Amino acid sequence: MPEKRPFERLPADVSPLNYGLCLKPDLIDFTFEGKLEAAVQVKHATNQIVMNCADIDIITASYAPEGDEEVHATGFNYQNEDEKVTLSFPSTLQKGTGTLKIDFVGELNDKMKGFYRSKYTTPTGDTRYAAVTQFEATDARRAFPCWDEPAIKATFDISLVVPKDRVALSNMNVIDRKPYPDDENLVEVKFARTPVMSTYLVAFVVGEYDFVEARSLDGVLVRVYTPVGKAEQGKFALEVAAKTLPFYKDYFNVPYPLPKIDLIAIADFAAGAMENWGLVTYRETALLIDPKNSCSSSRQWVALVVGHELAHQWFGNLVTMEWWTHLWLNEGFASWIEYLCVDHCFPEYDIWTQFVSADYTRAQELDALDNSHPIEVSVGHPSEVDEIFDAISYSKGASVIRMLHDYIGDEDFRKGMNLYLTKFQQKNAATEDLWESLEKASGKPIAAVMNTWTKQMGFPLIYVEAEQQEDDKVLKLVQKKFCASGPYTGEDFPMWMVPISICTSDDPTSAKMQILMDKPELTLVLKDVKPDQWVKLNLGTVGFYRTQYSPDMLESLIPAIKDLSLPPVDRLGLQNDLFSLARAGIISTVEVLKVMEAFVNEPNYTVWSDLSCNLGILSTLLSHTDFYEEIQVFVKDVFSPIGERLGWDPKPGEGHLDALLRGLVLGKLGKAGHKATLEEARRRFKDHVEGKHILSADLRSPVYVTILKHGDSTTLDTMLKLHKQADMQEEKNRIERVLGAISQPELIQKVLTFALSEEVRPQDTVSVIGGVAGGSKQGRKAAWKFVRDNWEELYNRYQGGFLISRLIKVRAAAREALSTY
Repeated sequence: MPEKRPFERLPADVSPLNYGLCLKPDLIDFTFEGKLEAAVQVKHATNQIVMNCADIDIITASYAPEGDEEVHATGFNYQNEDEKVTLSFPSTLQKGTGTLKIDFVGELNDKMKGFYRSKYTTPTGDTRYAAVTQFEATDARRAFPCWDEPAIKATFDISLVVPKDRVALSNMNVIDRKPYPDDENLVEVKFARTPVMSTYLVAFVVGEYDFVEARSLDGVLVRVYTPVGKAEQGKFALEVAAKTLPFYKDYFNVPYPLPKIDLIAIADFAAGAMENWGLVTYRETALLIDPKNSCSSSRQWVALVVGHELAHQWFGNLVTMEWWTHLWLNEGFASWIEYLCVDHCFPEYDIWTQFVSADYTRAQELDALDNSHPIEVSVGHPSEVDEIFDAISYSKGASVIRMLHDYIGDEDFRKGMNLYLTKFQQKNAATEDLWESLEKASGKPIAAVMNTWTKQMGFPLIYVEAEQQEDDKVLKLVQKKFCASGPYTGEDFPMWMVPISICTSDDPTSAKMQILMDKPELTLVLKDVKPDQWVKLNLGTVGFYRTQYSPDMLESLIPAIKDLSLPPVDRLGLQNDLFSLARAGIISTVEVLKVMEAFVNEPNYTVWSDLSCNLGILSTLLSHTDFYEEIQVFVKDVFSPIGERLGWDPKPGEGHLDALLRGLVLGKLGKAGHKATLEEARRRFKDHVEGKHILSADLRSPVYVTILKHGDSTTLDTMLKLHKQADMQEEKNRIERVLGAISQPELIQKVLTFALSEEVRPQDTVSVIGGVAGGSKQGRKAAWKFVRDNWEELYNRYQGGFLISRLIKVRAAAREALSTY
């Protein structure tokens, strides 16, 4: 392989102040014409201008110094690998301001990046295309030549020339709409000037949409754009957005800086959503909710994604990271505060307990592997960004920010956030800048503490034992790096500064002691703790560490699980630590399964969901042994009492979490082959297909997965027919995710072939293949072979974007789980 050329940022000789940009997309031939008139500043005399540019042909370019003659560029030298173009001028451009004019053409590609085309079907069944954008991290250069680096900020005046029957949107509000002189079927739509911003946050959309609108309490116009005929599916997101904007304004004490915000559902979309300033783009499933056909988990997902993207309007858009190295902060922060926002809008979701199961434990699983990486990775070439956008950046990032917020306290945390946003607004900042603001507000050693969590990979296991001394308990704590592969045996001794909180049976919900553990071992005295009182570390499961209790300390906690005096999030953390210690071979699996029996009275959805996950991993691991049948029996024994208690149909007065729990338990029992559950699932499915009695949205996944797991080719054909008939993307995705449960080898092949067919949107192929890989032992092997055999096509389809790395990770996660044993 040739040596990778060192990456260089753009020269600082010339920089933009304002981009005047007019684009004219052709929705039939998939090309676009563009005119750029940029006000630029020449800082050092030069005879060339270097910009980013990819897949664009420049037709003419010129520079006119203020009040002087226009000089035409005599050469355009494209450096394709570097995605740069050098414009050469016959004479030196002197210091000062001037206007750079470039006329260019480009292609509306089908790779879901840059300025691309997105396929949709009209209510009458015609296939059409919208022109939409996705620029993060480095694809604004595919729409117009620009200085495509987050720290090179400028203002933008955008106009779009579009067919007059189409909706045209951009970051700002429309200020003018007039007929286009050369063609009466076109109009020119002009948008207001943006604030100073980064190129990756610029956006435009041209297509056919309906919308619903509202004004938030602080007077911002909020609109949700939906496919034509589906406006009512935008109402839920609209409600969330209208509540969220004032929440953030109040939290940061900084107003939302633009006059409007649009949230729009895009048919073909690679990510979940993108926080473009004032025009947030979403996958349909991350924005649209149908009162009748959307399940509870979809509502929750939409609320979280809306909360996440709107947080970026401040954190990321108003203040932007200086370079991609600090991306984790942008994403980790938004991934934490989305929960704060949903908790504000929907207290009944018990969302913080769900955070622990969805983000915190997931991050710990990945971060305990030998191939993990620090949260903060220094990025050179931005193409490395896709490799870094992973659960460590998002989930561990969010988890350490949650720990930091708890360590600082809400009031000082908000003060520090306000300092930071005010000091750096419309500018760029690095991780250290945030630590400095929080340090100022709290007086605590934030940078020193946080560097141990962001600059080194992994996290500690804290071993604790207690000794009774009269009326006091003496605790001895030891920290060591936690490894999934067994006790840590490295040469070096990584150390963390760990905020530790301790509670006792006296008051399980408040800390009796809080301390910063900044050395390998620590001895503490807890005053007035009687011999029969239990002691627990990591109150609220907030600290990013695992705890190993001495046998007698663990023993004393079991009754507190049984009688539920230990809060749900602590019960969850306790069993999750035990499972992972057993998987790492540090304690025996038998010990864990004994503690499991204390969960017989467990009412909490999230605790069950985490238990279920851990049992699932255990069952995957045992799928290669003689114990597989026994673990299925164990699963049925654990889940049938709660299954019987819940039944199939919602009872009066039940809420969001009951619906989630019912789906989880029935799916678990159905997959394990629990007789009564399987029979009822088949009966209800038959009624559903025949149109006698439509399944409620919350029961669909568990029923589908049950009948497929124990189904044949007729079952699969019926599911594929339901997929074809589904009008809602959510229902199509629901089916795509469970198809992998089918177990016959020839049907597994059929599902894999279906994944690459026209029936599945390109962005969803990954979840079909992932479902097969996670469905069974045979599925894992088949999926891996399928990915290898179709690598060309998959790679070309995504051009290396992050969907492809997600696909490999799906496969690796399945393999990782197996090799641990």
